Amino acid sequence: RLKRLNRLQVILQHLKMSKHTDSTAEVLLEKRGGAGIITLNRPKALNALNLSMIQQIYPQIKTWEQDPETFLIIIKGTGGKAFCAGGDIKAITDAGKVGDRLAQDFFRGEYMLNNAVGTCKKPYVALIDGITMGGGVGLSVHGHFRVATEKTLFAMPETAIGLFPDVGGGYFLPRLSGKIGYYLGLTGFRLKGRDVLKAGIATHFVDSEKLPALEEDLIALKSPSTENIADLLNSYHVKSKVDQEKFVLDEHMEKINSLFSAKTMEEIVKKIKQDGSPFAMKQLETINKMSPTSLKITLRQLREGASMSLQDVLTMEYRLSQACMVSKQPSPLSLLIDKDQSPRWKPATLEEVSDEFVDDCFKPLGNKDLKL
Repeated sequence: RLKRLNRLQVILQHLKMSKHTDSTAEVLLEKRGGAGIITLNRPKALNALNLSMIQQIYPQIKTWEQDPETFLIIIKGTGGKAFCAGGDIKAITDAGKVGDRLAQDFFRGEYMLNNAVGTCKKPYVALIDGITMGGGVGLSVHGHFRVATEKTLFAMPETAIGLFPDVGGGYFLPRLSGKIGYYLGLTGFRLKGRDVLKAGIATHFVDSEKLPALEEDLIALKSPSTENIADLLNSYHVKSKVDQEKFVLDEHMEKINSLFSAKTMEEIVKKIKQDGSPFAMKQLETINKMSPTSLKITLRQLREGASMSLQDVLTMEYRLSQACMVSKQPSPLSLLIDKDQSPRWKPATLEEVSDEFVDDCFKPLGNKDLKL
């Protein structure tokens, strides 16, 4: 009996340990019912995506895609504040300073993961509850279903830190209605709650408190088709107030469509100044804080991406990511750490960013290109 008791204690101890390591893992991957569940588990870092998380999620999606017993994939974040606040820029720029390969490996891995989401053969359901920015958008927006809640806060804030709206931003942003995508990508404007649905970024809106029940219902579906999953999401989708509430950008859409349709950043700025309305002046103030290099790269990225496949966009964005890591302007890291938030961009004005420089950023990288 003593032996049996000891064995039991060992087993219990082991279970306790495995449970402990699980709860501290940065990403939890589990199979429940017919669903593969990915849980981003860095609540203190607002579930920011790092390379080791990417390297765990990517092969798991590929495995579940081939598994006849997995009918859908669900991705969510822990902690109640964020789905995923972005990529772990600090680690990347730190590595860039010492000539580490992380800047290559991270973007390559991240964009391959974005493509895996965009081409996933199994229905993919992202529960974008809380902050969803940058890298978090890349983990969700290319999937079949994106469920927003009243806590969702969406933005692509990259032009403010010397980057560009990557993770396939060049694909999904120009495909939003009118010029909303150009506006979001260039200014980093934040959308909240229902507006994320109205902008076309989310497919459904569900009250945050209903998500656990929704998840259980998704898990309980027996060999569901995409239609079955859509039906279930539709049954949770809160319609009542959607129709009465106006989209936050509604009254400005005409201006957004006209101001952001210009072919160059200089023209956009000129149109904004000519317009002179309070809304336009607010945009000018925002744009003036952004990296001139980032603005020019972003506008071209969105204009070209509008007619490209997701794969071609990600290949283009990989080239841009590598160009941004070596460009003269302050590094993304210095901006996240500088408390005064007033970066001194080099070049400092749009006029100083030459077309030749921008062209160079888009040039193929030969055998270093991203291959999807």
